[in-house]
Amino acid sequence: MTGLGTIINASAIILGGIIGIIGGKFISERYRNILIKASSICVMFIGIGGAIEKMMTVDGVNLSSGGAMMTIVSFAIGSLIGEFLDIEGKIDSFGEFLKRKTGSGGDNKFVDGFVTASVTVCVGAMAVVGAINDGISGDYSILLAKSMLDFIMVMLLSSALGKGCIFSAIPVAVLQGSVTLLARFIAPHLTDAALNNLSLTGSMLIFCIGVNLVWEKKFKVANMLPTIIIAVIWAFIFK
Repeated sequence: MTGLGTIINASAIILGGIIGIIGGKFISERYRNILIKASSICVMFIGIGGAIEKMMTVDGVNLSSGGAMMTIVSFAIGSLIGEFLDIEGKIDSFGEFLKRKTGSGGDNKFVDGFVTASVTVCVGAMAVVGAINDGISGDYSILLAKSMLDFIMVMLLSSALGKGCIFSAIPVAVLQGSVTLLARFIAPHLTDAALNNLSLTGSMLIFCIGVNLVWEKKFKVANMLPTIIIAVIWAFIFK
């Protein structure tokens, strides 16, 4: 069944969020704070690990790095575009809309939870490649693996940031569902270089999310999302 991977992924996020919220009710604010710090460390190292994996290559006994110019240009241009479009502001507005519709007016962490969880589960190559495989061959194995990771991450985040995290299932369903439907058009153009650039910049954005969780909001990560598109375009320009 085409699209089953996205359905499983969205369901895993919802289930993880519900479990996290229920568990969070039984721990004090003190323990919730330490839990969010623990989660943020995991997020940062997931980002660091993914970035290093794509930047570093081993040539015999020598270790070399690459992609510096691509990341600098992509982040500069992508962030300017995102700031101009005010992507973060629009996501915040949607979060506020969900907050009102769900009767969560007294939940001060709802929007932060929604935005943080949404960016965390949407950024990355697994979402794109998994959705393409699902759309072309019905192979949802990558999205199944992603579902397990998202389940754990959203469970941890929701225990500290509340039920706003559950609604990150919406952007995941929209993004991955759209890629699945357009898979036959996207797949021929998704080269290894484009995928590597997407993974590298996506991992760096995930690291920024971790920083925001530790030191409150230092980066407008949502406004940096066009970076991924610029990085993919870079792969086609500089082959």
